[in-house]
Amino acid sequence: MKSSFKILIAIALVIGLMVMSFIGTYNSLVSKAEEVDSQWANVESKLQRRYDLIPNLVETVKGSMKQEQEIFGQIAEARAKMAGAKTTEEKVLASNQLEGALGRLLVVMENYPELKSNQNVSKLMDELSGTENRISVERDRYNAVVRDYNKKIRSFPNNLMARAMGFETRNYFEASKEAQTAPKVNF
Repeated sequence: MKSSFKILIAIALVIGLMVMSFIGTYNSLVSKAEEVDSQWANVESKLQRRYDLIPNLVETVKGSMKQEQEIFGQIAEARAKMAGAKTTEEKVLASNQLEGALGRLLVVMENYPELKSNQNVSKLMDELSGTENRISVERDRYNAVVRDYNKKIRSFPNNLMARAMGFETRNYFEASKEAQTAPKVNF
């Protein structure tokens, strides 16, 4: 009787340890997933700041650059895509398109010395530059959090539970193909 009682206690302890391990792993995976979501929210807030600054910059610059309507159209199209983006992937693509259009605008602005001396343009450019730096920092942080999360759900034995519980790898925020080529400035 005592030996069967000891066996039951041993089985209960093993099951208890397995359940505690399962709970700990699950909570850890949830925590990592929340870190990714939280960091993505930080990226989105910086993207929104850029989105809000762009109309002011465009309107300030538009009067001096009547012949550059194509770039303004590209910026408007990119902003519309950003506003309509629902998934992380759509938002990344729209952000990259907007970034490319802004890069082209900045290159064109170099050909207009009167814009460089305009205080409103200068102030908006400084704000936009600061925003771009913030976006870069948040993207880097997001990618670091995604890396940690993906490592966690892909490593053994976490991968077994992650797959069973529906945890999936997340995509990195990657630069657009246009970012690989520096814009050309002609004076």
